[in-house]
Amino acid sequence: MRRYMQAAWVAAWLVAVVPLHAQQAPVAAGGIRTEAPVVVEGEQPGPGLWLVRKGDHELYILGTLSPLPVKMQWQSAQVRQVLARTGEVIRMRGVQIDADVGFFRGLLLMPKLLGARNNPDDKTLREVVSPASYARWQALKARYIGSDGGVEKRRPLFAAQELYAAAIKKSGLETRDRAWPVVSEAIEAHGPTVTVVRETITITDPKPLLKEWSKTTLDDLACFDNTMQRIETDLDAMRARANAWATGDVAALRVLPPAYQWEACSSAITEAGIGKRLGFGDAQRKLRAKWLDAAETALGRTAVSFATLSLNDLLGPNGYLAALQAKGYTVIAPDE
Repeated sequence: MRRYMQAAWVAAWLVAVVPLHAQQAPVAAGGIRTEAPVVVEGEQPGPGLWLVRKGDHELYILGTLSPLPVKMQWQSAQVRQVLARTGEVIRMRGVQIDADVGFFRGLLLMPKLLGARNNPDDKTLREVVSPASYARWQALKARYIGSDGGVEKRRPLFAAQELYAAAIKKSGLETRDRAWPVVSEAIEAHGPTVTVVRETITITDPKPLLKEWSKTTLDDLACFDNTMQRIETDLDAMRARANAWATGDVAALRVLPPAYQWEACSSAITEAGIGKRLGFGDAQRKLRAKWLDAAETALGRTAVSFATLSLNDLLGPNGYLAALQAKGYTVIAPDE
């Protein structure tokens, strides 16, 4: 039951499970916008692996991405070859919520949890967002969701999440994890050590928090507006980035870096009173430190190790690769 409740809490509290990787729309020379990219299909190689080295010890890292083309078949031969000789796999599980309740008590709490997705006092989106935002919402909802009336009762960040998921699906993309099933199969076949990196926030009595949550007004209007802007302007860029991952075009991945716009959705929860009381911000800092510690430990004791990380976390001046490089490790990109 703990796993069941944990999954439900993560879905309700962590909007970051559907990260909005926002990029600038692709442009040609002279600033002229290119035509919308066609999403690739069929067998594709995917990106190469980043390599972190310490002496003769190696850590291979697969940079993952979401969303990806629905009709792509990832040819994961390189990853499988590395996993066949890997002694340790580092699995990032993130910040997790664990509601420590019994099975029957958990079932009694589920109606309250589901109701917590809606606006306080039975208000609708029309009543809680600006007229301009609601007009944009109506146009996008008609295009991507249709006549579903239930979404009109959702808090803005949950309505934004549903709109994003629908827009991604209609764009030939999906958020399904392509990497972990391959890694899991290799773990089963070859039996490496698995080091799980997570930071768990345990809630011993969720009932008072649910009551507080249901009456809390979130600062999620920025999330709502940013999500609509991403859908209006950046779906082409998302397709281009998905194509770059699928075809292994690391150079294109570098010029289309994530812009972290989804943080407006995440902070609507993590910076709210409940989020601060539960320690979300501190949990994220602890998680980063734990992963870096796990990577250094693996590089110190294991000849070949392997990890997956989202490109959003892996690259950039504040990414995990930059942090390892600052510690003196050699980092080699797939295209070097």
